Amino acid sequence: MNISVIIPTYNRYKLLKRAIQSILLQTYLPKEIIVIDDGSTDATCNIQKDFPNIIYLYQKNRGVSAARNRGIEIAQSDWIAFLDSDDEFYPQKLQKQVDFHKENPDILMSYTQEQWVRNGVVVKIPKKYRKIGKDAFIENLSYCNIAPSSVMLHKSLLETVGLFDEHLEVCEDYDLWLRITCKHKIGLINEKLIRKYAGHDAQLGFRKNMDVYRIKALKKLLLTCKSEEKRLLIQNELAGKIVEQQKKGMKT
Repeated sequence: MNISVIIPTYNRYKLLKRAIQSILLQTYLPKEIIVIDDGSTDATCNIQKDFPNIIYLYQKNRGVSAARNRGIEIAQSDWIAFLDSDDEFYPQKLQKQVDFHKENPDILMSYTQEQWVRNGVVVKIPKKYRKIGKDAFIENLSYCNIAPSSVMLHKSLLETVGLFDEHLEVCEDYDLWLRITCKHKIGLINEKLIRKYAGHDAQLGFRKNMDVYRIKALKKLLLTCKSEEKRLLIQNELAGKIVEQQKKGMKT
């Protein structure tokens, strides 16, 4: 299986080097590593000198969705893995997913458990973000509990459901995973195979009102989801989020 690993980045030169190194330490190496620099003003442009064999592209700042989509467009492999530039793969991450998909050829997307590290300390993952793997659509309907860095998928999925929505400032992963799981079964590798970091200076600011963007994603999903059962679940979730926003005096 040929895999392209796509890393979107913005002003994270030092962290980006750590992320790339974790890919190079994989027991199953990808065909290519694609770094999309989304308008960095630090030393990120030097990353090609540090790792001559990677593919590095610079674009004007357009957001993480546009960066990931650009990487998908130029990827030469049928399989795509994502890695945020402040995260790391465990050494067997790609191997475990390759083995899973060889054993389950009908499943075209997988994700993994993860470890969270904040300010250098391993922290407990909040209950709402824990992964069960029984029904990924239901598990992700309220909150996104699939980390982009844990995902590997077949490019054909994106041909049927579309790419990341570049109009969403955040929750673009929530939006895409729901579009996929509304139509397709996906698989959980129940092992911690990525490390997610928080608390560093280069971390993107946390949006306090993420539900505004989740509401936009759910409204879109209602227009494309064909399952009546799932449409009812979407409507119930959407109604609840709208009520909460109204209580806060927010427009939806």
